[in-house]
Amino acid sequence: MADSILRNKSKEFAKQIVLLCKTIKQEHRESVLTNQLLRSGTSIGANIHEAQYAQGTKDFISKFEISLKEVYETEYWLELLFETGYLDEQTYKPIQNNCGAIRRMLISTIKTIKEKNT
Repeated sequence: MADSILRNKSKEFAKQIVLLCKTIKQEHRESVLTNQLLRSGTSIGANIHEAQYAQGTKDFISKFEISLKEVYETEYWLELLFETGYLDEQTYKPIQNNCGAIRRMLISTIKTIKEKNT
């Protein structure tokens, strides 16, 4: 089941974000950007998880679309942290790739559900 893979992937990503933010806060004493990243990065999986209890197709799609917005926001914070030197390329690239993979899965899932319900 595709959404189960997506739920698992987004939860693993949330764990990566939590650990990354913890490290940045300990090493750089930065909290404003990392708090934003923590919020958006963990919200992705939370909304995907919540979608399994949606009250219908529209609600399900809405939760996935919110997750997609959170992905875009997370990509922004990651990019900003990388470009300002809080993340090195070795740390940035894999987590950015994981975020991109979740984004592509969400886009595909939303598109498929909308096509089936048109």
